[in-house]
Amino acid sequence: MTATGFRLDHMDHKSLHRFDLNLIKVFLAICHCGNLTQAADRLGLTQPAVSHALRRLRDEFGDPLFVRVGNSMTPSQTAMTLRPAFEQALRLVGDTVQASRQFDPTVSTRQFRIAMTDTGEFVILPRLLAALHKAAPEVTVQSMRIAPEDLHSALRTGQIDAAIGFQPGLEPVGAVPRHIMQDKIVCLFRSGHPLAGQDWTAETFGGLSFIDVGRDATGYRLARQQIADLGIPYRTVAQLNHFTIVPEILRRTDFVALFPYSVCRMMNRHGEFDHLDLPFGVPTFDVSFWVSQAFAADAALTWLYELLLTQMEC
Repeated sequence: MTATGFRLDHMDHKSLHRFDLNLIKVFLAICHCGNLTQAADRLGLTQPAVSHALRRLRDEFGDPLFVRVGNSMTPSQTAMTLRPAFEQALRLVGDTVQASRQFDPTVSTRQFRIAMTDTGEFVILPRLLAALHKAAPEVTVQSMRIAPEDLHSALRTGQIDAAIGFQPGLEPVGAVPRHIMQDKIVCLFRSGHPLAGQDWTAETFGGLSFIDVGRDATGYRLARQQIADLGIPYRTVAQLNHFTIVPEILRRTDFVALFPYSVCRMMNRHGEFDHLDLPFGVPTFDVSFWVSQAFAADAALTWLYELLLTQMEC
């Protein structure tokens, strides 16, 4: 079969049992080097051994995989499709092996891949990076944007190490939550806004003009759903993808925005803004550090969570 749309988890049990996982290393070495001799040197093998492995790969996938162009081996479309899947598989194996070892942050060079929203980055990432700089100077963090519906798959396959946020749909499918903080959605507006002299009711709320942002955030969707269920008007004057411009808009207008309280508290150090709890009782929600059940014993992830927790308590 060809590898168009190929995924490792789509191989049947018999094929997977037969497939030699050492071939993945050969495949990736050829991708990286573009030359069989250099790939052999990289792997500590002879060139005939690499050529034999390439023949086995070609037989397995029914495709040439690499075509000689001058002195280089150029990957076919099938090879380009296979490469990210093989890289992910090899990384997953490496992370699993690393997880079984004791984690030493002072010498580790691990990169943590964490799914966060832009609001999560604003509240959590500055604290986390400052702490890592002191405790684990060679450790790095890659913040990734993953759609909520794809988080479980990303955790399970090792595409990400952890997810941070309010994600109640993850626990029923086997992810493990570790509590970071409680948060809530509030109504944010500029200091001196006319709201300060009005009764704060659902009717008042329904007469406001909103900057709409964060529509993919689960806590935000919780508030929006309750507004819709109660039949309260919600008039938007702009729909934005990122929250960072919202304070500047609010500072210059009488518009308001639904905003996480954790963000409001951090950005209002100079008293330029005010906020009110929503007048119809939207519940608070838990922001958690989520890991796959398969990696729950990873010493590095446990250490990272405990480090983050101490920073959030400061």
